Amino acid sequence: MSKKLIAITDDDNLITTLLKDYLDSIENYNVLLTASNGLDLIEKLNASDILPDILLLDLKMKEMDGVETTEYLKNHFPTIKIIIISSHYQSSFLGFMFKTGASAFVPKGISPVVLKQVIDKVYDSGVYFMEDQIESVREQISSKAPKPELGDDTDLSEREMEVLKLICMQKTAKEIGETLFITTRTVEGHRNNLFTKTGAKNIAGLVIFAIKHNIIDVNNLVL
Repeated sequence: MSKKLIAITDDDNLITTLLKDYLDSIENYNVLLTASNGLDLIEKLNASDILPDILLLDLKMKEMDGVETTEYLKNHFPTIKIIIISSHYQSSFLGFMFKTGASAFVPKGISPVVLKQVIDKVYDSGVYFMEDQIESVREQISSKAPKPELGDDTDLSEREMEVLKLICMQKTAKEIGETLFITTRTVEGHRNNLFTKTGAKNIAGLVIFAIKHNIIDVNNLVL
C-alpha cells in the first residue's frame, strides 16, 4: 500500500512538531515536509521532486496566510488536497474556504483520532464535512439561488449528474465506477468535465454547486 504523503504548514513550531511526530507514527503515513507559512511552503514545493497528497494548513500566519496559500495552491498545485486546521475556525468561514479550494476545515482542538479520519476521507474521496457543517454551508448559500441555466456546451449529461450525486455521497472513483458499471478512468473523465462545467476547484466545490442548485438533498449527504 502506498504511503499518504503529508505536508504541514503552521507558524507554531510546537504544533508542527507534535503533528509531525503523531502522523509519522501512523502506518502508511509520511510527513514529506513542514513549513512555517505559505511562502515557505511554496519555496519547498518548488524545490521538491515529490508533491504531498495532503496539506494540513493553518489560517493565520505571517508572510502568507492560509487563505492566500489555498488560492495559490489551487492555481499552481491543484493535486494537493488542503485540510484547513485552525484555531480561528468559524462556521461563517466554511462556504468561502470550500469555494476557495479547501477539502476540509476543522478546528485545532480536533482529536488525533478524528484528524486521522479526516485525512483518510479527504485522501480517498476528496472532501470531508463535519456533522454540523453541511447546514452551515447551506445557510451561507442563497436559498433563492436559481437552477443553472447552462448552454449546450455546459449542460450536465445524465451520466455526469449520476457521477456528481455519487461524488456528493463521498464515493471514491473506484466505488462510483463499480456502482455505475464503468471504469475508474471514465469516472475521472466525467469528474474533470464537472470541474470544467461548474467552475468548481475541487470536490468540495462540486458539493457546494450541487447543494446550491438543488441537485442533491443536503439531508442525504453521507458524513
